[in-house]
Amino acid sequence: MKRRGMRDVAAAAGVSVSTVANVLNNPGVVAEGTRRRVEGAMAEIGFVRSAAARQLRGLPSRLVGSVTLDQSNPFYAELNRGIEDHLDEAGCMLLACSTDQRGDKELRVLQLLEEHSPRGVIITPTGANPGRLAAVSGRGTPVVLLDARQDGADLCAAAVDHVLGGRLAGEHLLGLGHRHIAFLTAGDDIEPVRERRAGLAAALEDAGAPPPVGVRAAEAGFSAGTDAAVSKLVHFDPKPTAVVCVNDIAALAVIRALQARGLRVPGDMSVVGYDDLPFAAHVRPALTTIARPIRALGRVAAELLLAEGPAGHRHRELMFAPRLVVRATTGRIG
Repeated sequence: MKRRGMRDVAAAAGVSVSTVANVLNNPGVVAEGTRRRVEGAMAEIGFVRSAAARQLRGLPSRLVGSVTLDQSNPFYAELNRGIEDHLDEAGCMLLACSTDQRGDKELRVLQLLEEHSPRGVIITPTGANPGRLAAVSGRGTPVVLLDARQDGADLCAAAVDHVLGGRLAGEHLLGLGHRHIAFLTAGDDIEPVRERRAGLAAALEDAGAPPPVGVRAAEAGFSAGTDAAVSKLVHFDPKPTAVVCVNDIAALAVIRALQARGLRVPGDMSVVGYDDLPFAAHVRPALTTIARPIRALGRVAAELLLAEGPAGHRHRELMFAPRLVVRATTGRIG
């Protein structure tokens, strides 16, 4: 079936093409009766507006790309809801993509998005090529960094003070008497992860405690990889009495792996998560974690993107402070 165009709508409604264009793009200037007649004609003939035609007329795209490390992670799903909430208010649509923490996939995703001339791209970068995003921006596609910063990049960013987050976790555990603390990660090549570890290390150093023991899970979000990491963790000498995890999903997997070995949480090992995802308060034992305002972070990123005018709003960086949420997975030694 042939796609119906504005001329078809105009003929069906008995109006000019310019009137149809006004109904689509500036409905306030069209008399209500005429507008309703045009909208009825659109519904009757099955008219769908063309994004390509809209952009040919110099109007901004309604499509915004969200590029994150892994859309299956509930953290990123929550972030995208925050982005989508604001885009919906502005009449825009979100296209969510994953990079799987791979620089080559990030490059392909960005190239495909640019081919569709989006309104802009909101991205948690892999860190594989810091100049890549500046190049995308330089070609005319606005870019906002999400939960990341790039020093020297002429880009906006909505980020979290992860150094503070790591420090909060460390100070909490030190206050409970812990001295030997581990940090479980899925890889330190991601900027927020490096910052959390740095904050934890700084807290331990200030207290005269040994630096955090690093342990890496092949996949922090999956029990198989985390189980192997816990096997290493419990055989360190001296054995850590607490572990700070890269996220809540990894923390939950660590708790299950410890319990499978007959170890008590927090009696034998205290566990701290990161993110404060909705399930954190409802698992048993309830998870002590570092909370960050996930939806607000996504919403602010969308606000920064849509606020970008012809001159841009470069170097605008909005930083959120995380907070400690103490629940039942951390306790005093002995």
